[in-house]
Amino acid sequence: MAAHVKMEVPSDLKEKQLELLDHVKKKGKLRVGVNECTKAIEREQAKLVLIAEDVSPPEIVMHLPLLCKEKKIPVSYVSTRKELGEKAGLSVGSAAIAITEEGDSKKELEAIVKRLHELNKQ
Repeated sequence: MAAHVKMEVPSDLKEKQLELLDHVKKKGKLRVGVNECTKAIEREQAKLVLIAEDVSPPEIVMHLPLLCKEKKIPVSYVSTRKELGEKAGLSVGSAAIAITEEGDSKKELEAIVKRLHELNKQ
């Protein structure tokens, strides 16, 4: 597990998160990149923050989980930057993505957030 990863995310949950990203990119709004995510978190616009586990150096994203905890915004991890970027509709990878508007995927987002809260309690 990488230095910046605060919890182990099951593979089925990672898949659901990537599916949610795929839906949100069509009808919702995403903030892509570490700087944009940081702004969305600080302004309390983010509803879910996804961070890639393979970020190098990890210091780039280490502040995001701390900010999310402070602002009570759920944070989770996906395996690779490439995967995260592709599901967001980019041709390049992305270290972090924040969902600011879920579009018509509200139930899916709520289910993922609920599962993340359960994982954090363990």
